[in-house]
Amino acid sequence: MKNVLAMILAGGKGERLFPLTQHRAKPAVPFGGKYRIIDFTLSNCINSGVRKIAVLIQYKSHSLDRHIRIGWNILNPELGESIASIPPQQRISEEWYRGTADAVYQNFFLVENERADYLLVLAGDHIYKMNYSEMCDFALSKQADAVVGAIEFPLSEAGRFGVIEVNEECQILRFEEKPSHPFPLPTDPAHAFVSMGIYLFRTSVLREFLVQDATEDSLHDFGRNIIPRMINESRVYAFKFEDQNRKAVKYWRDIGTLDAYWEANMDLVAVDPQFNLYDQTWPIRTYQGQFPPAKFVFAQDQYEGGRMGVALDSVVCGGCIISGGRVQNSVLSPNVIVQDHAEVRESIVMENVVIGERAQIRRAIIDKDVVIPPKTEIGYDLDADVKRFTVTETGLVVISKGMKLHAPFDSPG
Repeated sequence: MKNVLAMILAGGKGERLFPLTQHRAKPAVPFGGKYRIIDFTLSNCINSGVRKIAVLIQYKSHSLDRHIRIGWNILNPELGESIASIPPQQRISEEWYRGTADAVYQNFFLVENERADYLLVLAGDHIYKMNYSEMCDFALSKQADAVVGAIEFPLSEAGRFGVIEVNEECQILRFEEKPSHPFPLPTDPAHAFVSMGIYLFRTSVLREFLVQDATEDSLHDFGRNIIPRMINESRVYAFKFEDQNRKAVKYWRDIGTLDAYWEANMDLVAVDPQFNLYDQTWPIRTYQGQFPPAKFVFAQDQYEGGRMGVALDSVVCGGCIISGGRVQNSVLSPNVIVQDHAEVRESIVMENVVIGERAQIRRAIIDKDVVIPPKTEIGYDLDADVKRFTVTETGLVVISKGMKLHAPFDSPG
């Protein structure tokens, strides 16, 4: 893998995740309590033996850049290894990135500086486990100019993605973004190959296509422009996703919406979680903050009016104090405090949040640095919630980072 350079596309706005992306890029959004979304792609790189990684940043990139600089300073530049966040250089034009292909084109000097034979282009906002070295081996075996990571989806659902038509050798015949009539697999008419946003290119071939695309009026996108053109002129194959998650069903999530983000977090709290964070053969790395152990206090019988600090079927990170409250089916980031008789259910609570006494929280995402006043109810009266917060069509309530909440009115008596 020494001749491979990885570029992680991490500059998108993530508009459908607003307000979680109000102050940060989508790949920097916390996930699973202690991680950021980009940690999963970076961990895949490290576990696959990819040691030259450029993270292309752009939109509200401060927290993402800081996370990479502090949490991922783990490689040795003297050995030709590095993980670096690269802001727009404006070497070629004064424009911001116009699309995924343009982002790579504007930073192609990195490929040339590293003299990389292959370029691995990755999305920084997906949750999955994949050994990229297997994809590289596949490309060599097929003498491919480009390889697209692909996963099987039911034909009825495939139209939400870029769909790939292949022959029995997995050579790509057609590639179309969000088609109304997806192309079925030749060996399975009920399923289709959809693109995972993972591309491996022979750099000597890719450069010609990027240069040509840069001069044209296009979306400058790999899925819509570069791959369809390469299919007609080069050897382009689909690589069937081999899941390192080691579960019965392959796990790959594009958490592009608030509901999808919430559902992926809820996947982690099941007794047998769909996504396994505990497999030490494929560790997920991140920045480890200096927090004390989580603490659960008060063990008085609740049925007799006492207090009991308890968390059930939940992920609870360091620094949390469950002080006489109850947490169930939820994900708590570091340094969360749940006070007396408060209840948190089916929720994601991020760093430095305080849940006040007797507050009731259900199906909510609470971003960092929020104090929930005592006796506040969230997720129980959506008509009231929508006046103050973001509420999705499914009734998920989202509270913005640092939002100031007022205590509910207490009527006399």
